[in-house]
Amino acid sequence: MKTLTHPKYLKAVTLLMLMAVAFVFNACRESKESRKKILKIYNWADYIDEDLLKEFPVWYKEQTGEDVEIVYQVFDMAEVMYTKIAMGKEDFDLVCPTQYIIERMLKYDMLLPIDRHFGKTGDYLGNISPFLLQRMDAFSVPGKNAADYMVPYMWGTSGILYNTKLIPKEEVETWACLWDPKNKGKILMKDHYWDVYNVAAIWGFYPEIASGRRTRYDVSNDHTNEDIAMVEKQLKLLKPNLAGWEADFGKELMTKGEIWMNYAWSGDAVWAIEEAAAVNVSLDYVVPREGSNIWFDGWVIPKYARNVKAASYFLNYLCQSDIALRNMDVSGYTSALGTTEIKEAQIDSSLSGTVNLSYFFGPGNDSLQVNSIQYPDSSVVERCVLLHDFLDKNDQVLEMWSRARGDNLNRRMILMIFVFVLLLVAWPVYRQVRKYRSKHKRLGLQ
Repeated sequence: MKTLTHPKYLKAVTLLMLMAVAFVFNACRESKESRKKILKIYNWADYIDEDLLKEFPVWYKEQTGEDVEIVYQVFDMAEVMYTKIAMGKEDFDLVCPTQYIIERMLKYDMLLPIDRHFGKTGDYLGNISPFLLQRMDAFSVPGKNAADYMVPYMWGTSGILYNTKLIPKEEVETWACLWDPKNKGKILMKDHYWDVYNVAAIWGFYPEIASGRRTRYDVSNDHTNEDIAMVEKQLKLLKPNLAGWEADFGKELMTKGEIWMNYAWSGDAVWAIEEAAAVNVSLDYVVPREGSNIWFDGWVIPKYARNVKAASYFLNYLCQSDIALRNMDVSGYTSALGTTEIKEAQIDSSLSGTVNLSYFFGPGNDSLQVNSIQYPDSSVVERCVLLHDFLDKNDQVLEMWSRARGDNLNRRMILMIFVFVLLLVAWPVYRQVRKYRSKHKRLGLQ
């Protein structure tokens, strides 16, 4: 009887192995070639006119003569997005993080520079307002200029979205309303430690800010042990007043008149105010006088992207004025573009007041009739600061955030859950390996 070690069988096995290797090689080559025709995008939900995702391949073909197909996914929490990118499990070509995530990505060498060689196509990246280009510099890291690695997309402020029939404007013009016991159970707060830290810091340290001993920027970005402790104290005092924490549903509850106040981003406020008006709910938005933050989201190309060319062209595509206006209409957020076309499209002669936007559109634009929530007056911008990443203090702040929110999970429990999930996943694999080895041992292959 011939065994599986007989030369005849060894020759056959060797031939089969070579054929398998060739098959895998060709499959990988075909996969790599086909991947050049796919553009994978990871973005916030409700943050783009999705018809553009269908139109871009046509535009790209006109510009380059090449075909491309878009694979589009969304997220609703920046940290979830960052974790997926950091793990490198998916080869996204473009993602749209908030500024502090971009700063972290730059520091940890997770990004590729943007290729601005667009052949016969014009370079529309120059349409970005100098106001945001200057602020991008603050997020550069040693050896890397942020402007080379990101393209600002939308920007805005953080403040209070409130029901005008349930609470007067003068009350929400100060962050004190969030801590006022009479508003208990009437407030929703963002489940987003980066923003909320800033609110608690500015409110807790406002006496020092008002006296000139510290600045808003200092208390929002120093992140000393003492500062973190103060923020924790303020958040624990705040928590009993809250109806809950929300990632993205607060604006919808506000449109139904179910909540009095919601800590909100300005773009969400614009959307909510318009939606609420249609059902006779009156909402408005204010940046409290103590100050807040200016934020911006930007597009970046992860280091493991596999279609950098199409990614760069997509960024250029988004920086055309007509495209930016469509994205503004869908999202309610404010484009980073500072072009004349954008400005003229936003002017509304039916508005009673005017806004000083010389800082954004340039000199001579100090009395524009535009939506002051989308485009805050220079006086509002002056009391808002840019926020940086917590960087080496991030774990400490997250632990504080967990305690302040009252989360029951501590680090040991989280580790136990991780080990349990790992075993749950590994056990079926282990059983298959044992079954495979047992079978082949019976056949005399071991």
